[in-house]
Amino acid sequence: MSAQTRAPFADVPGVAPARDAATREFVFNHTMLRVKDPAASLDFYTRVLGFTLARKVDFPEAKFSLYFLVLVDDAGAIPDDDEARRQWLAQQRGVLELTHNHGTEAQDGPVYHDGNSDPRGFGHICVSVPDIRAACARFEALDVPFQKRLSDGSMKSIAFIKDPDGYWVEIIQPAPL
Repeated sequence: MSAQTRAPFADVPGVAPARDAATREFVFNHTMLRVKDPAASLDFYTRVLGFTLARKVDFPEAKFSLYFLVLVDDAGAIPDDDEARRQWLAQQRGVLELTHNHGTEAQDGPVYHDGNSDPRGFGHICVSVPDIRAACARFEALDVPFQKRLSDGSMKSIAFIKDPDGYWVEIIQPAPL
């Protein structure tokens, strides 16, 4: 069986031995995070991490809004027409959807569980950067809160920063330090 048809780690219990042909064009599209204050979250994800807001959808009757963010080098590649933009977004990988339930911004204290305290669940998202030391120095200069700096603990090649809701964002780089 070739490497293309046999799944890596197929000997691990529960792992399918090969990808079903019916899933060939499936794309992992997005992760959704609920956010308390969309202005604070949009500032963090666009200014600090470089995401671009690609689509905003409001549901006033249900009292929530969706913000779809992507990491793109050319924001001009995002279609202007809303339906074309929706279709374009559905084809992208690694989209971040922020969901704001209207009124949460006025509540005191944290509104959502970040998953990193009991009961544990969701843990973090991850952003890969070309130079982790430079990225972490920039985060420091921007007063971004860290969960784990490069110098902390035994894993010296990763860092974790925190967004305005306390969600952890792992920072890695492809090349070894």
